[in-house]
Amino acid sequence: MSSLLSHNNDQPRIRKSLSDSSPTSSTTKSLRHERLSRLSSSDVSNDTSTNHAESYFLRRENRLSARKKAEEETANNDYKKMYEKALATNQRLKSRLETSKQELAMIQDQLQRAQRGRVGDCGSNMLETEKKESWSLKKRISDMEEQLKVKAELNMENQRLKDENGALIRVITKLSK
Repeated sequence: MSSLLSHNNDQPRIRKSLSDSSPTSSTTKSLRHERLSRLSSSDVSNDTSTNHAESYFLRRENRLSARKKAEEETANNDYKKMYEKALATNQRLKSRLETSKQELAMIQDQLQRAQRGRVGDCGSNMLETEKKESWSLKKRISDMEEQLKVKAELNMENQRLKDENGALIRVITKLSK
């Protein structure tokens, strides 16, 4: 009788754990259904062997589900690592693409200048005019530099004269008192 009571106490727990576990396929569902139907239709003499068999299958299913969960977690971690690695790679490639684009723009600019230079080589008149322009620009630059020097000297002289004027005004005010 005690085995019958233990079976009745265990049976709802078994059914609950079987219904709670997630079935992985239709075959595992049918196997569970067959096991449950065998449990409910078995007689008292078969209860102990059925309990042992059922507990074996439950332990086995628990182990399998735990293994599957662990595999899923490692797979999720692997996907996360792979995603982060791919993201880092994409960032690195984007930066390389940007630098490559900048280099390409510089090279195209240099190519255009070189092509314009070749056109200038063909016409010696253009070369001479460019030389004249260059010489005149250099002359203008040197003239402007000289003017800047003169301007700086004049500013210094003007400041010195202002200081002297201020000193003379102070002396005159003291004498007039």
